[in-house]
Amino acid sequence: MPLTIPDFSLVLMMGASGSGKSTFAARHFRPTEILSSDHCRGMVADDESDQSATGDAFDVLYYIAGKRLAVRRLTVIDATNLRAEDRKHAVELARRYHALPVVFALDVPEAVCVERNRTRPDRAFGAHVVRNHVQLLRRSLRGLEREGFRIVHVLSSVEAIGAAEVVREPLFTDRRTDTGPFDIIGDVHGCLGELTGLLRQLGYGRAPDAWRHPENRRAIFLGDLVDRGPDSPGVLRLVMDMVAAGTALCVQGNHDNKLLRKLNGRDVKIAHGLAETLAQLEALPDTDRAAFVAEARRFLDGARSHYWLDGGKLVVAHAGLKAEMHGRGSGAVRSFALYGETTGETDEFGLPVRHDWARDYRGDAIVVYGHTPTPAPDWVNRTICIDTGCVFGGRLTALRYPERDFVSVPAERTYAEPVRPLATTASDDPYDLLDIEDVAGKRIITTALIPAITVREENAAAGIEVMSRFCVDPRWLIYLPPTMSPSETSARDGLLEHPDEAFAYFRRAGVGRVVVEEKHMGSRAVVIVCRDPDVAAAR
Repeated sequence: MPLTIPDFSLVLMMGASGSGKSTFAARHFRPTEILSSDHCRGMVADDESDQSATGDAFDVLYYIAGKRLAVRRLTVIDATNLRAEDRKHAVELARRYHALPVVFALDVPEAVCVERNRTRPDRAFGAHVVRNHVQLLRRSLRGLEREGFRIVHVLSSVEAIGAAEVVREPLFTDRRTDTGPFDIIGDVHGCLGELTGLLRQLGYGRAPDAWRHPENRRAIFLGDLVDRGPDSPGVLRLVMDMVAAGTALCVQGNHDNKLLRKLNGRDVKIAHGLAETLAQLEALPDTDRAAFVAEARRFLDGARSHYWLDGGKLVVAHAGLKAEMHGRGSGAVRSFALYGETTGETDEFGLPVRHDWARDYRGDAIVVYGHTPTPAPDWVNRTICIDTGCVFGGRLTALRYPERDFVSVPAERTYAEPVRPLATTASDDPYDLLDIEDVAGKRIITTALIPAITVREENAAAGIEVMSRFCVDPRWLIYLPPTMSPSETSARDGLLEHPDEAFAYFRRAGVGRVVVEEKHMGSRAVVIVCRDPDVAAAR
């Protein structure tokens, strides 16, 4: 009897004392995956049956569980877990680390549990304890999914427990075995003509069933297939066919999600281009409309929040994804992937102010996303936004992976006016200019992690010398020449450098000829040279 669970999850064993929870866990999980409340009680009190140590034991257990979940390790909590407050703590822990909570409930007959406990010297309690356990278990079974458990397996007999086989499956978002190559396409928003033009430029051709690439490359669509543009049904048809044929993947965007909710009969605000999409669906021939809408509902409902690809080197999500969410599953992961993260404020255009997660990103995977239109793609800390505002008269852009080449086509026309202008000047971007006020006098800085950091005047003054050398936007710096010799600090007493060690360094590096010049200790400058003014403007 196969019982499937995600390969990354927080698993709770649940059952009366003597139901066989520890035996079941030991048979189906590795010893390092199992955290036993009895074992933790023994660690704290040198006695696994010392109930006075239970609170401290669970503090230890949940601490270790958190450390395992933080590094994406399946974790099993072996305890009775019969009280709702204990299960609530576990569900909250799973949500904190974006793991799916799973429960195995062993509903063994009371008499069996009593007999098993009678033969164990560490279970010196009466049958009434087991009776209470069994009653608590059975009262809890019907409400486990409402408590937040995503998967509930109830085993109602000794035979069912013995016949069970636990099968681990990757999360739907985990496609690390899929290595590509891919052509990742930004927000289409109903621009069918531009999409077919981009596919042709990428080398795809129209086959009877779907668009295909002669070298078996696949497209990845970053969501927001619909709204504002001239032919959202046509874009849906093209993408659905490609996904069905295996020549594309698609993640869900916030506009796609809103259309899905409307098609499911939910009350949504008809704004931001949804009216155009609904009118285009209504204009479909009567004979095709119902079948197409039903197929589109199934497709959009099955679209994932993100994909984790190529051995974990690539993540695609509509609005991006923080490193600690890659390849994980929770409502918070889905919300971030669809909408990003906002401050709760609105800007002068009435749009939500978003946290700039990309500037704080330090993950290993490349994250490719869309959602917020920009004039041109710009790499920031291994992240890239490729929504270049096609529906607003910009371009439809694709990123070829792993080559990291951009391919784009211009919009045929402006289909909608953006609420916020796409183009920005350097003076509009606080990151483009360095400000002398940052290092002149006392400065208080508010951060996302610490409420306030105070930089005192005497410490800030040290930044003036740094700014005098690096007062260009750091993104312009193609090469920063070293100001000292590249060799290690001298091992000779009282010396920072010595020529013998510098020459030895070059010799080890295979440098056969060294030009020695007198060093000038005055000011220096870094000059950036571009081929022509157009290159400089694009840079």
